[in-house]
Amino acid sequence: MNKPAVSISLSSYGAELVRQRGQDSFIEILAASGANRIEWREELLTREDPAQLAQATQAQGLQSIYSSPTELWLAGQAQPNPELITALQQAQAFGSKWLKVSLGYFTDNSDLQALAERLKQSPVQLLVENDQTLHGGRIEPFQRFFAAVEQHHLPIRMTFDTGNWHWQDQSAASAARALGRHVGYVHCKAVARRADGKLVAVAPAVSDLHLWEQLLRHMDQGVMRAAEYPLQGDDLVQLTREHVAALARLGQSRLEPAHV
Repeated sequence: MNKPAVSISLSSYGAELVRQRGQDSFIEILAASGANRIEWREELLTREDPAQLAQATQAQGLQSIYSSPTELWLAGQAQPNPELITALQQAQAFGSKWLKVSLGYFTDNSDLQALAERLKQSPVQLLVENDQTLHGGRIEPFQRFFAAVEQHHLPIRMTFDTGNWHWQDQSAASAARALGRHVGYVHCKAVARRADGKLVAVAPAVSDLHLWEQLLRHMDQGVMRAAEYPLQGDDLVQLTREHVAALARLGQSRLEPAHV
């Protein structure tokens, strides 16, 4: 049975540690843990050399996703965010097959034809994620966006962040039903509310894994998935290995033969 591809968002290891050690230092950890892909984080870059990282990941048999905080659409602008071109170039320089960005301020005036022209110039596939904002973290704008994407036959898929819906009090289950067929990447993130009322990402409990299992039923079998929650401990290889295995199992029960 082919296991689904599992990625690790390097933000999971904590911003301070990642900036201190450099993102290149996590390549061997991910390779040793059984992960298939690594998600570079643009906001955590320090001294990294894109060509070296691309070569190192390839040598370890890993693929990569480049995550940029760029919003695809800016407020009041019909044209796509000019920074998209730079982000696509960066993703390619890092050897990444995918670029993850946020939706931003999508409206009926957004120019999908202009977006199509920009995407034609790059071999990188665009993944558009629900973030934690009012404008980019609700179901309805994504429904309109992907209706337009289908109408223009654009090669764009969704990054479905299981946890970010909480910030706008949206139902992840409803989102999966409405948007699941567009999803090419799942950010697995459990969420808890702290004593001060702030929502924070946490490692999953059994109940979270069960919820993610249900969400994946609305998506393509074997969809690529990632950990984007705290992975912190003394033995990062063992810890990462356990979470890679848990995420790889999600959705596999559909493929197992029934026991008579």
